[in-house]
Amino acid sequence: MTEDEILAEFRASDALLEGHFILSSGRHGAQYLQCARLLMNPARAARVAAALADKLPGNIRRSIDIVVSPAMGGVIIGHEMGRALGLDALFLERPEGTFELRRGFRLQPGQKVLMMEDVVTTGLSSREAIQAIQDAGGEVIAAGALIDRSNGAAQFDVPFFPLLTLDVPSYAAEELPPELAAIPAIKPGSRTETPAG
Repeated sequence: MTEDEILAEFRASDALLEGHFILSSGRHGAQYLQCARLLMNPARAARVAAALADKLPGNIRRSIDIVVSPAMGGVIIGHEMGRALGLDALFLERPEGTFELRRGFRLQPGQKVLMMEDVVTTGLSSREAIQAIQDAGGEVIAAGALIDRSNGAAQFDVPFFPLLTLDVPSYAAEELPPELAAIPAIKPGSRTETPAG
């Protein structure tokens, strides 16, 4: 898929919003990507996952044993990546604020993992997910995301493969430009606890 085709998928599903948004990281931005809207259509979810799977280098793709994603945002795309790669897909949850495997999910020691996210803003929650996977015995060999909107700030100790990179500025609450500060902020995400990225 080309960048225009990927953006067309977001626009067709009303998943690319314009305004003043408080992102899950706690930062503010003028655009918001609601990946749940994109992924609610199974055929569209399968298309974007297949496109991302095609971007993975062959040596990494062949080495992955399992896909693990953080809940909630990563669950559907993680599942679809599992389907695209012909692998099982597990998800992490934060019942007490820290990611962990639950529901009988477990990793075999040394199992090679693709950690899969929907959107990466700061990379903090992705790094927390990678740590939880390592703590559970897995070896994260790559990270993937539908969208990297970190403007290069998200750094991982493994190769990172976003389907699309959007260089959209985000701002701390005290650093808002006047045009953004003039618009009431809304928080369209699903998380209500302390922002983590």
